[in-house]
Amino acid sequence: MIFSWRQKRANRRNGGGKNGNSDGGIDLELSIPTHFRCPVSLDIMKDPVTLSTGITYDRDSIEKWIEAGNQTCPVTNQVLRSFDLIPNHSIRKMIQDWCVEKRPYGVERIPTPRIPITPYEVTEISKKLEAAAERKDGKKCQELVGKIKDLARESERNKKCIVENGIGFVIASSFESFAADSVEKNEEVLKDLLSALTWVNPLGIEGQSKIGSSTSLFCIALFLNGEDLSSRQHSVTVLRELLSHSSDKKFADGLMEIDSVFESLFKIVKVPICPAATKASLMVIYHMLQSRRSEKLALKLVELGMVDLILEMLVEGEKSTSEKALGVLESICNWKVGREKACENALTMPILVKKILRVSELATEFAVSTLWKLCKEVDDESPVIEALQVGAFQKLLVVLQVGCGEMTKEKITELLKLMNLFRSRLDCFDSSSMGFKYIQRPY
Repeated sequence: MIFSWRQKRANRRNGGGKNGNSDGGIDLELSIPTHFRCPVSLDIMKDPVTLSTGITYDRDSIEKWIEAGNQTCPVTNQVLRSFDLIPNHSIRKMIQDWCVEKRPYGVERIPTPRIPITPYEVTEISKKLEAAAERKDGKKCQELVGKIKDLARESERNKKCIVENGIGFVIASSFESFAADSVEKNEEVLKDLLSALTWVNPLGIEGQSKIGSSTSLFCIALFLNGEDLSSRQHSVTVLRELLSHSSDKKFADGLMEIDSVFESLFKIVKVPICPAATKASLMVIYHMLQSRRSEKLALKLVELGMVDLILEMLVEGEKSTSEKALGVLESICNWKVGREKACENALTMPILVKKILRVSELATEFAVSTLWKLCKEVDDESPVIEALQVGAFQKLLVVLQVGCGEMTKEKITELLKLMNLFRSRLDCFDSSSMGFKYIQRPY
């Protein structure tokens, strides 16, 4: 079988070749032995492994085949008695030798693959980490966490195996244990554990209970309010994962008990560490605003200037950031003080109308809902008139035409009826145009 592996080699002695090759080189084709190829991908195997049927595949290809739910050997179609993948060292050595032999043709030697971590090894590391946490042995705990990180960095396969075998709960439990002992004394090990918690998600219910305990949340709040930028970023990332993956509002309620969290989250948005931290902070704020005690947070955010800050972000904000910022603004407008503050800012209506149908479906829902709250819940007709002046009426008609969710459709219908009462007062509208009867139904 011929493999399209070509390389132009300089022919220095004949100065461009006698056969008219103007670039001074010749085309070479390499014939790769068929048994060096993976039967699935048809590429040279980098990590050959053998199934119980005796057929050898590249590890990455056959793992994807099995993970897709297939229970047969792709070549023989036999039902697999075992899903064990046995490394084929002989084939790997032959492939490596062949690569070395063909090096003059531009073939690079395939490196010897690292042996993937097994669930048993993850369990053993977990036991050692639990024991170190019980002894409050910070040095040993840091060593084990470092080992876990190194193994995860080796491959996505290792990372997946580590996460799926419960390491998240052990790390969360260790974090709570060291935080309960002394945050000041165990600061370094707590930072290492916090860093690991950013990628071992989901933690599961038990892991969430550990990292969401009052002890753990207070420790995270201290790091969130500290000077170490990495720890602040890790803290807000862990909080985002905790609140995003839990349907229980008690964790958000627990954060509400820590006053310093409000200023810390606002600071990350106002003085960004990085885009990821800004988005994580907006997500944490959004989830906290959905809690049973959200009025306290809304009042504090308005006092800090969050409404004006969000509107400034939305002017040039990229898609993901805009979506989250609109969600926070919509939630703040659940409260009178938030609506009043939004109405005071001249950017509010133009930005809300501009973002409709410009970011995402969810962002459109947030923008429409905010518009609805400002026009319906404020005891003043100025928001309605201002919305009309910046083209909200036409934009909302387009949303109906394109299609949207039932709740959004109901709010748009109410807004259009309300705005229609004021249209005749404005010179910017022609009474003979843009009537409802010229709009096609969205079905």
